[in-house]
Amino acid sequence: MRTTVRLDDALMRDVKQYAAEEGMTLTAVLHRALRELLARRRSLEDRERVPLPSFAGAGLQPGVDLDDSAALIELMERDDGSA
Repeated sequence: MRTTVRLDDALMRDVKQYAAEEGMTLTAVLHRALRELLARRRSLEDRERVPLPSFAGAGLQPGVDLDDSAALIELMERDDGSA
């Protein structure tokens, strides 16, 4: 199948250089890269979920966002003990 893909100029230069160094075509490099990306994703999806134990306490406190590491650090470093 043919398709059009738009790549950043710097990325295209790097991909062409890689292809030349490896003796591959641009198409072969893109196939390999996309297959590796999809295989990595599948392997992450196939992994068994591991239950994380919790110890004492009331669980996650209101207003705590585990995805905001800067806010977590600030919350943990408070001196007033209100956390």
